[in-house]
Amino acid sequence: MARRALPITAAAITVAGALLLTGCGGDKSSSGDIKGADTGSSSPSASASQSSGIKRPGITLPSEFQLTFENWTSSDAVEQAVLNDTKEQLRAGYAAIIANKPDGGDALAFYDTASGLSQDQQWIKTYTSKNLTVFGKLPAYDPKPTLLGNKQTRAVVTYCTDESKAYTRDRKTKEVQGNPKGTDPKVFYTVTLTKNPNGVWQNISTRAKRGGC
Repeated sequence: MARRALPITAAAITVAGALLLTGCGGDKSSSGDIKGADTGSSSPSASASQSSGIKRPGITLPSEFQLTFENWTSSDAVEQAVLNDTKEQLRAGYAAIIANKPDGGDALAFYDTASGLSQDQQWIKTYTSKNLTVFGKLPAYDPKPTLLGNKQTRAVVTYCTDESKAYTRDRKTKEVQGNPKGTDPKVFYTVTLTKNPNGVWQNISTRAKRGGC
């Protein structure tokens, strides 16, 4: 189920990169949180309020979809801000899929540039157009932020996801799908961001490579 790669389509997304959750294989009944991770929950994200002076939208994910972030920390304050907003943008995208909002909703628009939002709307519609939602566990791990330029207003974040225990479900028939047998469940992401005048790090584009982790 790659962000932009769950069983809606078996192909991982490229330049337009949308989380595809192309189905996700694995044991649907297995449980257990990821050690050292921030777990997804039904309550608004705690990290949304970490940057002082910026009012961020609350983002809610249901308990049946555990989007977790392992070791998304940096000793550098700017890098940490980049990581925080990258996490919130990802959470906003999945929240839009689960809420069946093809336009992405206000939270995603907050964390996306115009080009990033257009890309994400294409990704979200690969679910909503097929009446699909997502559930299970999706860990996002091994993040690496890189600040660009002297003014530090651009950045790139790479990270991996593991779709082994993430799935799609038809809203009407309740049919569950995972990644096709033999599909590598790990997907490598490259996210390009820019800092807007209000100090929010917004997503410009996302690229995904299945099996790149």
